[in-house]
Amino acid sequence: MLRSKSKKNNSGTGSQTEDNRGVPSFLGLSGPKKEFDYEPQNPDKGIRHNESLDIPMEDIIQDTNEYGTEQDLKSEWNLQKKDSGIFKPQKNRLIGFIVAIVIFALLLTSIFVVLPKVLPGVFKGSQIELFAEKRVNLVYDDHYLVVMSVAENIMSEPDIKSERITQVLYNDVVRLTTNSTYNSSDGNKYYKVTTADGIEGYINCSHLTDDTVSVEPDYHEYKIVVSDTVKNVMTHATNGTLITKVMMNTVLYADVKRDGVYEVCLPNGDKGWIGSSGVIELDVRGTIEEVSTRYFVSSALTFANATYLDNGVTMNGISVNGIVYVCAQVNGVNAPRTLEEQMQMGVDIPLQYDVVTGELMIDSIEPGDLVFLKSANSTDDTVTEMAICTDTGTLLMLSTARTTIKLRNFKPSDNISNRIVQVRRVFNQ
Repeated sequence: MLRSKSKKNNSGTGSQTEDNRGVPSFLGLSGPKKEFDYEPQNPDKGIRHNESLDIPMEDIIQDTNEYGTEQDLKSEWNLQKKDSGIFKPQKNRLIGFIVAIVIFALLLTSIFVVLPKVLPGVFKGSQIELFAEKRVNLVYDDHYLVVMSVAENIMSEPDIKSERITQVLYNDVVRLTTNSTYNSSDGNKYYKVTTADGIEGYINCSHLTDDTVSVEPDYHEYKIVVSDTVKNVMTHATNGTLITKVMMNTVLYADVKRDGVYEVCLPNGDKGWIGSSGVIELDVRGTIEEVSTRYFVSSALTFANATYLDNGVTMNGISVNGIVYVCAQVNGVNAPRTLEEQMQMGVDIPLQYDVVTGELMIDSIEPGDLVFLKSANSTDDTVTEMAICTDTGTLLMLSTARTTIKLRNFKPSDNISNRIVQVRRVFNQ
């Protein structure tokens, strides 16, 4: 708390009010020097050492013209030239950014364009697999044609009304027997050709192409064999539209493999996508390994109730010998196409008869066996029909109406048992 008192100065010129410490209340600078006057110390609270203030107040509080003046950072803080401009905008920033982009683009070009072209030449002839040139051995020349339809008939004569010898599948290769074309009564033109397994006949010219890129093995990475009865080839891997259907035993070549799909090469240079389920992947020159009989039977059963077509080989129309041909191929056995040839494949299984009743012992015919039959009520053993044993006492064969392929049961005393002429076993297990 401040206490004030009046006191005359020695000159008698007036009086002024002072606080108890001798400091003028108005903080003037022209009054006489005063000493601080403190109250006596309380001995109970200890001793405080006070010092008199010998410095004039005008020296303590002084007006300076330098307060708030602009400072030179370089001189005050000893900054270098590069430091003093640290917050100045970079005039060449855009140019530097452009240079960086150009350098980055050149690096990408070198890695993905230049190096792939240059390095193979540098390491040409080396044993380094990365730079080794892929050897291309062409299989087909100008005498070969590729089938562009799902299945195409091979006829005995250049006429649609003639006998159908067999069928060739999509992307199959046929060889021109002659370069001449044959005009048919139906207005179509036919080539005389030979199939890959040596069957000669006539085929419609309009469903063939001379572009063999889709069947040259060394142009591709994978060989795909369709093992389902039918597969779709689509324009895209997902949500594509249908290009074509392909049937069991159709062979395609693929260049790209993704999760669950292949990009396959199609006749005339087209591309398509096919699902990986229901297909067999091989090396481009690989062959399918033979499997057990049960796989052959399983494949054959997928054609139960299919429409019958004499010498047909697809789900759209098929014969029993056609079933044997495609199902044996996709399960590792190189089977011929015709009934006559199939009577010679595998091993002969002697027919066994009961010594008492004289009836056929049907247990001797095992699943997977090929069964050859004569006509009903025939007096000779000329084979006219065939069947596939799918289980003891069960045959996959032509229906009685001769319109579909059916499963039919038989017993020792049935007419079917009396018609059996020969049994051949194709698969070893």
